[in-house]
This record gives sequence, structure tokens and C-alpha cells, in this order.
Amino acid sequence: MVKKHCLVIIGLFLLGVFLSGCPKKIPEPVMIEKPSIENPIVKLLETFSSAESLQARASIRVDTVRGGEEMSFLLNGFILYQKPDKFRLLGYLPFGMNLFDALYRNGEFFLLIPLQKKVYTGEVSQFEDVIEKGGIIQVSSDKSDDNEIPKRIRIEIKEKETRIELRLKEITINSSLSEDSFQWATPEGVEVVPLSKFLKGKKLR
Repeated sequence: MVKKHCLVIIGLFLLGVFLSGCPKKIPEPVMIEKPSIENPIVKLLETFSSAESLQARASIRVDTVRGGEEMSFLLNGFILYQKPDKFRLLGYLPFGMNLFDALYRNGEFFLLIPLQKKVYTGEVSQFEDVIEKGGIIQVSSDKSDDNEIPKRIRIEIKEKETRIELRLKEITINSSLSEDSFQWATPEGVEVVPLSKFLKGKKLR
């Protein structure tokens, strides 16, 4: 049950951040101007923008509330970044099991969940309304004293009462990344599912 809750929370978190990667189209006519919602993927990529490339290990803590009950999860992770808009986050349970592999690349999004034997894929431009349904996502970071690389990143999804903290360690910047760092190959035996089908089964509010 804990694994199931963790998968749902992580899945919605990743979707909420990455699917809001494209700006909203302005409706016509505009009767009332709504407050702009900060684009979380832009903010996330900006935290690494002082480097051409980055790879780091991460400690991931997820705090959330489900059914009035506070829940916390601790994960290990690995981050890959390449300027301007390639980002990959792999998450593992503390005993080493691969929990997810999320890749954002030039407007494309891939989410592999091995325990479900499914990979969800789609173009983020197809889901411009998701950011509004998911509510405000705030991204902040603490940077090292000697450079502009973040050592801690905090992501808060207010309407979901969920906070994610990533603590980076063993950081390497501006080194050559392998050619397959941002390539996607679907593992054998894994079902490829359009992202739209995943979203139909999830309540975003």
C-alpha cells in the first residue's frame, strides 16, 4: 500500500511539473485577467542554468497529506541536466529498487514506472490546461556559496498539500555526458501508454 501511495504521489508530482512546460494560450476574448501561474518546469531548469551540464545524486523527501493523514517517503535519486531544456530524474527506493525514470526533452515527456510495467509518453503542448487544474506549484532552491549550483531544491504543490525536497550531492558540472543520457528506449515487456490515458484516470483537483 505504501508503494502504491508513493507511486501515485510521485507520478502526479512529475506530471504536474513537467506537463506545464509550455505557456498557456490566451483565451479570446479576455474578460478577466487571472493572476499568472509560475511555470514550474522553467523555474526548475533555471536553477541549473549556470551550468552547461550537470549530474548529481540526490536524496528525495516527499511529505504529503492523504485522507487527513500525514505521510512521508524517502527516496534516492539521480539527476541529469543539459542546457537549455533537457532534464532527467531517476528515483529509487532506499534498498535500490527503481521506482521511476522521468525524462523531459525538448517538449517531450516520458515517465517509466517499472512496478507497473508501463511507460507514459506525450508532448507537453497537448496538455496546456493541466497546470491550472493542478494548482500552484512553487519551486525554490538554496545554492552553494562558491557557485550558482543548487544544493537543495524544494517543490511545493499547495492544493495537494505536498512538498518535495531534493538534496543534491556528488555534483559534477560541465562534464561530457554520455550520448544516451537523454535518449529513450522502452524496456522489453513494458506497455507504452499515451499520457492522455493516464490523466483520464487521475483527479487533479
